[in-house]
Amino acid sequence: MIKEVEGDILLTDAHAIAHGVAPNDHFNSGLALAMRERWPALSKDFRHYCQTNHPKAGSVFTWMGADGKYVVNLMTQEAAYGHGEKPGKATTEYVGHSLRELAKVAKSESLRSIALPRLATGVGGLDWTEVKPLVARHLGELQVPIYVYTTYRKGQKATES
Repeated sequence: MIKEVEGDILLTDAHAIAHGVAPNDHFNSGLALAMRERWPALSKDFRHYCQTNHPKAGSVFTWMGADGKYVVNLMTQEAAYGHGEKPGKATTEYVGHSLRELAKVAKSESLRSIALPRLATGVGGLDWTEVKPLVARHLGELQVPIYVYTTYRKGQKATES
């Protein structure tokens, strides 16, 4: 079941939060920055993972905090390889591959629910009309609630039920 909600995704009751990043992302803008501020270990572990595994766009990095919250980092953008370079824009191909991987993680980790923003539409540069059908295609068959945060409202808990 996919449900669109409005609110602050960091206040979600979902078992996991999924969001789009680039390999080697510095978590210095948007939702990634908010996550880095809330869970400093997330960005440190992500950086270490990228340095040792050299992930490609379309893959995922799954992290779990001490509070039991999963964060699934979807590599929706091309990496920034040079020092100080910005990551490339997202593509629907990368989004599709990472959503397919998210569905596998949801099954293997027995995730009870997933919250995600309008993936790849901010820094990633895609239009939601291109991404929304991919979310439906790859996550619509899961037997868990999927909460898509369509509008950000700082400090406001969404009605997920």
